[in-house]
Amino acid sequence: MILIKNVKTFKPEAIGKKDLLIAGGKFIDVDEQLDISYSGLKIIDGTGLTAVPGFIDSHVHILGGGGEGGFKTRTPEIKLSNMISAGVTTVVGCIGTDGISRRMESLVAKAKGLKEEGVSAYVYSGSYRLPIATLTNDVMKDLLFIEEIIGVGEIAISDHRSSQPSFEELSKLSADTRTAGILSNKAGILNVHLGDSDKGLKPIIEIVNNTEIPITQYLPTHINRNEQLFKEGIEYAKKGGYIDFTTSTTKQFIDAGEVEAPLAIKKAIESGVKINQITLSSDGQGSLPAFDSTGNFTGLAVGTSMSLYNAFKKAIKVYDVSIEEALMTITKNPADILKLTNKGEIKVNLDADLVLLDDELNIQYVIANGKIMMEKNIMIQKGTFE
Repeated sequence: MILIKNVKTFKPEAIGKKDLLIAGGKFIDVDEQLDISYSGLKIIDGTGLTAVPGFIDSHVHILGGGGEGGFKTRTPEIKLSNMISAGVTTVVGCIGTDGISRRMESLVAKAKGLKEEGVSAYVYSGSYRLPIATLTNDVMKDLLFIEEIIGVGEIAISDHRSSQPSFEELSKLSADTRTAGILSNKAGILNVHLGDSDKGLKPIIEIVNNTEIPITQYLPTHINRNEQLFKEGIEYAKKGGYIDFTTSTTKQFIDAGEVEAPLAIKKAIESGVKINQITLSSDGQGSLPAFDSTGNFTGLAVGTSMSLYNAFKKAIKVYDVSIEEALMTITKNPADILKLTNKGEIKVNLDADLVLLDDELNIQYVIANGKIMMEKNIMIQKGTFE
């Protein structure tokens, strides 16, 4: 049991100073002045600290990604410390470009390993390509019978690396994923990679306009990759769609017109987008390739979950986004959209995923499923091979 006393609490809405009681991996009580006496109870003095829900990183290449510059550019798998140091207690893994050497068997196994290490982990079935490579050879069976699989992704559209899916192919996959989500009581959502093509969100909009599949079936990501797509994403969100901004970036990307994620939050809100339609994700462990003026590959950076935390902090400190709004994009919103019903809030009976921040929003404690993973900025729980 853990009792956190006198801590300023955002659930993500501000609820004032509270005492938080954790037991059995859950929030047992959230109230003022809890007086508990129990053998083995750990008490944390929350004076001067702020409690927020554990962060959800909904788009991470947990197996590693890349390969755009050859085999030597394959990026490494995520480590537990990569997540915990960034306040991430729940992760959703995906494959990405390389659906050949990165396989669903390995993706699910990695998610299971992260769960054994103490965090929560889910995955999308498939990769950039259609038809998708599944674990059971059937996308509906994947969602129905594999606990960790909650949707399909990241399917690439409007990108030279995509498989250029037709209207019929993308519609059929959307319908099967939606039905499987209904049958399994999972999100059944399509996480869609958007490239730089002028086609933008048109392949999704065409399906929404010409079938019965709702706009909320999709979670398109990288919406902030350029100004044109960002503006299109704003209009898409005003029609009821979700939009996801990517936090891992490079100076070259920003100079080329990418809207950095914390600024994208501010601009979207000012444009009239409801905050519950916006999420952030890191694209962690994904490759961030650099090219010269003639399009030749020149180097590679690697995305990190730490970029998610940094974007959250910058949105508040630099762009005057409220802490509640910034938190929504990495806690309650992804939990609601992905139907992670025990996640995303500090609330009785939900999983005790928690980050304690100091006055400068620096991470001091991380608790995942009721277990202390980081204490006073020192890693308590380390990954098996770290």
